[in-house]
Amino acid sequence: MTLTEKAAYLKGLAEGLSLDAEKPETKLFNAILDVIDDLALTSSDLEDSVALLSEQLDAVDEDLDELEEYVYDEFDDDDDMFDDDEEYFEVECPACGEVVCVDEQILEEGSLNCPSCNELLELELDEDDGEE
Repeated sequence: MTLTEKAAYLKGLAEGLSLDAEKPETKLFNAILDVIDDLALTSSDLEDSVALLSEQLDAVDEDLDELEEYVYDEFDDDDDMFDDDEEYFEVECPACGEVVCVDEQILEEGSLNCPSCNELLELELDEDDGEE
C-alpha cells in the first residue's frame, strides 16, 4: 500500500467513527489527517521526480560513456604517431620559450623554425653526451 492509500485509509477510519465535527478533538484529528494527506502527496511527487531524474542521469551517464570511449580511443590513436624506436630531443626556443620535440633527422639538418614565433633555431648535437 502506498502512502497516499494509507492516508486515505486513515481518513476513512476517522469518518467511520462518526465523531462530532464541532468538538475540538475532532478538528484536531481532521487537521492531522489533512497534514498526513499533504505529506503523502508530496512524498509521492518527490518519488516521481527522483525516478525521472534517475532516468535522465542514466541517459547522461550512457552519453558520457560513449563520449569517453570516443575521446580516449582517439587519444590512444594519437599515441601511435611517435615511433617507439625513434629518439626525440627537446629544444627550447630562446625567443619565446616554446619547447619543441625534434627527432634525429631534424637535428642532423642543423636548424628549424620555431612553430610558435618562427625564430630560426640553430641545432648542434653534442657528441660527448648525446644531447644537443
